[in-house]
Amino acid sequence: MIVLGIETSCDETGVAIYDSDRGLLADALYSQVDIHAEYGGVIPELASRDHIRKAMPLVRQVIAEAGIEDDAISGVAYTAGPGLIGALLVGASIGRSLAMGWGVPAIGVHHMEGHLLAPMLEESPPQFPFVALLVSGGHTQLVKVEGIGRYELLGESLDDAAGEAFDKVGKMLGLPYPGGPEVARLAAKGEADRFEFPRPMTNRPGLDFSFSGLKTFARNTIAEQSVDGELDPQTRADIARAFEEAVVSTLAIKCRRALEQTGLKSLIIAGGVSANMRLREVLEKNLAKVDGRLFYARPSLCTDNGAMIAYAGCQRLMAGLSEDLSIQAQPRWNLESLPAI
Repeated sequence: MIVLGIETSCDETGVAIYDSDRGLLADALYSQVDIHAEYGGVIPELASRDHIRKAMPLVRQVIAEAGIEDDAISGVAYTAGPGLIGALLVGASIGRSLAMGWGVPAIGVHHMEGHLLAPMLEESPPQFPFVALLVSGGHTQLVKVEGIGRYELLGESLDDAAGEAFDKVGKMLGLPYPGGPEVARLAAKGEADRFEFPRPMTNRPGLDFSFSGLKTFARNTIAEQSVDGELDPQTRADIARAFEEAVVSTLAIKCRRALEQTGLKSLIIAGGVSANMRLREVLEKNLAKVDGRLFYARPSLCTDNGAMIAYAGCQRLMAGLSEDLSIQAQPRWNLESLPAI
């Protein structure tokens, strides 16, 4: 089965072609970072307008790169939520319309299920069951995964997601938008032991997260260390290092607890923050101690992309699931509500 996947949940337009027999045939992405950088964050209306401009040219691009004709496509998958409602409706409208025109089934895909299944696109994919850490700008969740659609939420952030906290601290440090990757780059230049940041909610049982207090601690540290409102370059790097270490340590502690609670040995990390090299390093070391394995997607498939939507949609379409002619988008959507296949 050959599936066209369309991702438009926020500020990146991703389109891909996935073949159930040959794997990923083509993948293209357009990022709106330059558009939103002027405002220091995503402007939903601008995001929606740009998806309208970029989606169909990208569809034509991936079909050409895959070396196929339109009539070779046997299904269309699009992100139906969660995300920005206007952006979601763009992808849903285009995806549903293309499917209707081609006379093939279409299916709306849960954005986080796409992230969760992205490591399946690698040469050595994980085997069910496993624990998944979904960590991005909008979500931080630990999920027990028994199979596709068989999800049990173990814990989640009660306030800011980890990626959101990274972006906000990056802005506090005067770094370019988006701040998360910039904080990680700056942290590599920082001294490890100059500042000690708290590991929120690790001194109590449970698998939920909270990063708002850590963000406030970073703001207070920046204020205390500033001279005439400015930080010297080394102090800026040291604060970035301390913040990154606190987030990574907190995530690692909760992941260890989740594995112990479930009795599982395999952990996947997915979402934009899963590309953080320090997070991967710490989790690899922790899992090695308990004879566990860590799985993640290549960096280009960690952030929002069409390939993960094409793959997830293909699995559900092959199971006989599809949508009717209505165009549906859900800005909020419980992962546990998805049907199992």
